[in-house]
Amino acid sequence: MSAPNVLLIVMDSVRAANTSLHGHEHETTPFLERFADRATVYEQARSPGTWSLPSHTSIFTGLHVMEHGVTRARHQLRPGYTIFEELSDEREYATGVFSENTWITDMPVGLRDAFDTVEGARNLPFPDAVDPSNFVLSEGQGKYGAFLKHCLERDDTAKSLVNGAFTKLAWDFPHLLPDRFTSSTPARVYGDLFLDWEADRDGPWAACVNFMDGHLPYLPDEEHDQWGGGKLRSLQDEMDDQVWEFNGGQRPWWQRKALEGLYDGTIRQMDAELERVLTTLEDRGSLEDTLVVITSDHGEGFGEPSRIRPDARVAAHGAGIHEVLTHVPLVVQFPKQDDGDRVDEPASLTEFPSVVHDVLDADADQRNGAFVPEGPVIVSSHGLEEPMEERARRYTGDLHRFNGDCLAVYEGRGEGVSKFLSWRDRRATITVNDAKSSYRSSDTDDGRVDEVFADIDDRSVREDSDGIEEVDEATKQRLEDLGYA
Repeated sequence: MSAPNVLLIVMDSVRAANTSLHGHEHETTPFLERFADRATVYEQARSPGTWSLPSHTSIFTGLHVMEHGVTRARHQLRPGYTIFEELSDEREYATGVFSENTWITDMPVGLRDAFDTVEGARNLPFPDAVDPSNFVLSEGQGKYGAFLKHCLERDDTAKSLVNGAFTKLAWDFPHLLPDRFTSSTPARVYGDLFLDWEADRDGPWAACVNFMDGHLPYLPDEEHDQWGGGKLRSLQDEMDDQVWEFNGGQRPWWQRKALEGLYDGTIRQMDAELERVLTTLEDRGSLEDTLVVITSDHGEGFGEPSRIRPDARVAAHGAGIHEVLTHVPLVVQFPKQDDGDRVDEPASLTEFPSVVHDVLDADADQRNGAFVPEGPVIVSSHGLEEPMEERARRYTGDLHRFNGDCLAVYEGRGEGVSKFLSWRDRRATITVNDAKSSYRSSDTDDGRVDEVFADIDDRSVREDSDGIEEVDEATKQRLEDLGYA
């Protein structure tokens, strides 16, 4: 067999509990359920962090969050520590990332530098018409006459010109754009970008495709909006901030819970795109030679009470370490795999680089426990970044319950999983049955958190950058739209 390809698909913000693969009442993941018949499903997979930047850094490097320390916009991962760089530099793989997730395609945090090809934000009124960003890449900036000529030669002239005007505003005057034009781009756009790229490869490739449909705001297409509808869209449109209006008490928590219907539609939308992408690869004859890893970088909260932070609930993601934030889907198909399996032991996404090494170098027959580490699974969350604190203060003066390190240790115990938990001076044990069932079983962790994290050292792979100050206004606007600034 030739060198296998590597495809990491991240369904951003998708918690396991809301996938029908894990028993959700809404049929959000019908394709994943069918795909599971020929893949390995990890029932107890955990994300390494609770928001995009630390989690992706861990997935790419195999380092725990407290080992790499990349948790703020001013942090930057040093070159040479990601599996994608290794595949490119040492094994001559083509590498690409396809997403509008600003943290992995635009921000100077060291993640975009891991890829040869970077396809970022495509927030255009007409995604199928001319993309001015791509035109600039090939022709250079300031070529307005050439851009006009190019548009006039196409059948979609008017749409292409609107894209040009829109992009100029996005670059120079993002505050003038209506909010609906700065929202998420559907998964299909990035599926197309990846498939076009893959079709041009004549050697092994490794790609990360990150679908952002599940990230707020929740905007499923009508086809997939089966549990939301116009009233919920109107309610969402009324909100200035889907996190801090609830945390600050300006809105009742039932409204946050109500938006879960729209959220489920976005998962269904990503599931449909998963089917299209993987079916296309199969038709091309490349799927059987590809390691496919489908997961999420973290989950999402809709008002679930914290089990350790007093008077705190979970809205969206970031603060806290609740199961709705850490328990994520993980479905893996190894090259040549055609039979399904289920793994019940706690699994960690930080094992991704090790799994790639095993598939490339050794024995894929050990696949069933590939994402299960030798020691316990650990997760950490590290409070609010400074721009988020500034945003939060517009709605609440009490940030104590949203800051401070949250640490968790997961270990298999019989038929379930024990989660040992700490926040400030508080400790607890959570018993986890499955993605939808867990409860606080003890007010102590028996010292397990301190014991495990005492062996976790900073690996000195981080340096400081100017962070958000280095990026253009359009990127800053996208960060604000996503709730990060």
